[in-house]
Amino acid sequence: MLQILVLAKFLQDTGTSECMSAIAGSYGYIAPEYAYTLKVDEKSDVYSFGVVLLELITGRRPVGDFGEEGLDIVQWAKMQTNWSKEGVAKILDEHLRSIPLDEPMQVFFVAMLCVQEQSVERPTMREVVQMLAQAKQPNTFQMQ
Repeated sequence: MLQILVLAKFLQDTGTSECMSAIAGSYGYIAPEYAYTLKVDEKSDVYSFGVVLLELITGRRPVGDFGEEGLDIVQWAKMQTNWSKEGVAKILDEHLRSIPLDEPMQVFFVAMLCVQEQSVERPTMREVVQMLAQAKQPNTFQMQ
């Protein structure tokens, strides 16, 4: 069962964020900026969604047996693929091997945008939804 990190943001009447005293989440889904600064925003949720996409593509859990202690699915996917078509093919869940490679590659590309280290570099969820809708169309994203 996938565990999804839910980060709630409360807005005051002025539109400013209110501090939260507790965050519920699971290791492997938490965005780097939360780990370093304890600050969250809507891009923190995008990071968590990218981790879920990587889980779906690879069939692996976000943390665990990646060969090195402390290595998570994001770091592992970057190392294994080097953003290449051949690399993506190697990490695909065996259940996805029967579908055209372009489709999971496009979803992989969206996932990697979602898990950018810096939150400002991540797309918004609206953009993620648009990219995933476009992923149904062949050759929407180009990879090496």
